[in-house]
Amino acid sequence: MSTVTPPSRPITPAPPTPLPPAVTDHEVTATATDSAAPGRRALDWRIRFGILSLIWGFSFLLIKVGTEGYAPFQVTLGRLVFGTAVIAAVLVVKRQRLPRSARTWGHLTVAAFLLNALPFSLFAYAELTIPSTLAGICNATSPLWGMALSLVALSEDRPTRRRVAGLGIGFFGVLTVLGAWQGFSGLDPRGTAMALLASLSYPIGWIYVRRTLAGSGHSTLSLAGAQLLVATAELAVVTPLFTSMPTHFPVVPLLAIVALGAIGTGLAFLLQYALVAEVGPTTAQMVTYFIPVIATAAGVAVLGESLSWSTPVGAVIVLAGAALTQSRPRTTPTARRRP
Repeated sequence: MSTVTPPSRPITPAPPTPLPPAVTDHEVTATATDSAAPGRRALDWRIRFGILSLIWGFSFLLIKVGTEGYAPFQVTLGRLVFGTAVIAAVLVVKRQRLPRSARTWGHLTVAAFLLNALPFSLFAYAELTIPSTLAGICNATSPLWGMALSLVALSEDRPTRRRVAGLGIGFFGVLTVLGAWQGFSGLDPRGTAMALLASLSYPIGWIYVRRTLAGSGHSTLSLAGAQLLVATAELAVVTPLFTSMPTHFPVVPLLAIVALGAIGTGLAFLLQYALVAEVGPTTAQMVTYFIPVIATAAGVAVLGESLSWSTPVGAVIVLAGAALTQSRPRTTPTARRRP
């Protein structure tokens, strides 16, 4: 990941799902006020936080199962189709319109490629040769890439000792996961590189979104629906060029793709959107740190993937480093009152 993030905040972790473009603090506050109406929330936000963690954590397992019956581009296209259908249905119910500005659609085309079409496809291709557990841990490096990029691309994110230390610790964790001291033996370099590139694509996309679409005047739901629609169109063009129509349709992989799109993409976005509105982006983005834990547990328990000691140990180090890069020093009330 990313989560719904005000433009004034640092790049946030990016989970394996379509992410809504950045909104302002005012928009988050206004949405939170609207969401606080009696009877609008059936479940406590902590329960929904846990459900979202499970959904995104199991997404890597669903990708793995989907690629057992269909080509990676077909898995991604199906995911986008079903995810878009869910968001489109909500847009109709809420009577919200898609953006009309050609300039907005142009920026959304780039955002859809960087935040949806490219990383979704890369993860699908990566899981042809690497375990879903490794893919989930690679995804957790997004905040590390994001912080490294934000130090250069976003002037408000100044390098601090804590953030630099977080970057160092995080990438040391990556080397631990990959078993660098063993010469990366047993790993497929191409698949691993694809998963890491997918995680890098998220923060690049978020930097672009924050610079072009923040404060556009459109609702987050409307922009996300348009972004998913464009990503679906992009994959609809690319997929026939690299794959052929399936001669048969395996049921289990097909169900995995449907779940990945409708639940892991569409429903997950709606849960995240509501969480950000209710508890704010800082708390909501913490869901990212649970994803590799759940992805690892799911891969081992359901798919029977092997797990060496370096994988969980390295994952913990990665998450610790990522948490440091996202932390900010606290300012005391007294310090703020000083002239």
